[in-house]
Parts: sequence; C-alpha cells; structure tokens
Amino acid sequence: MGRLRGDRGQAIPAIALLWLVLVVSLLVMARVAGAVGDRARAHSAADAAALAGVHEGRSGADEMATRNGAELVSFTVVGDEVEVTVAFDGVHATARARLERPGLPPAD
Repeated sequence: MGRLRGDRGQAIPAIALLWLVLVVSLLVMARVAGAVGDRARAHSAADAAALAGVHEGRSGADEMATRNGAELVSFTVVGDEVEVTVAFDGVHATARARLERPGLPPAD
C-alpha cells in the first residue's frame, strides 16, 4: 500500500501555525514584562521622591522624581508625613514617607 495523494505537505501548515502561536506568545510576554518593569520603576521613583520630599520639600521630591525618569503629579504634606504621586510612562504610583525624629515617639 502506498501513500494517499492528499497526505503530502500536511506538516507545513501545522508547523506554520505553531510558529505563529509561538511568536504571538512571545510578543504578549514582552509586553507584559515591559508593563511590570514600568510599574516597578514608577514605584521606585515614588518611594525616592517621598523620601526626598520629607527632607527637602516639594522641590526635592520633584528633583528626585525627575532623576528617576518620572514626573511629580502630586505632593501633599500632612504633619510629618509626605505623600507623592508620580507618573512614569503612563503608570502612576503613590508613596508615603514620614519624618521620624530620633528620641521622639512617632506621631500617630
């Protein structure tokens, strides 16, 4: 018995489909990885800006956000606490920092 006439070349479409699925999967994973990285950078910039804001005020927070490639969106001071929001490539992150003075109990 020989091969049937219609069997020839059946592996090529299957391999092409497999390659297409692989390429699309890699593109999706790269996009997700980029978004996760941007979120992490935004949070790092917000943390640094909040810490700078506690010690140097709004100008220090703005400078630190800029150094980290972000933009200071908001800056709020309540007592010894500073809250900042920064934007990094469209991702917003918020962080708080509190100035603690040695020898004094933390303000609640």
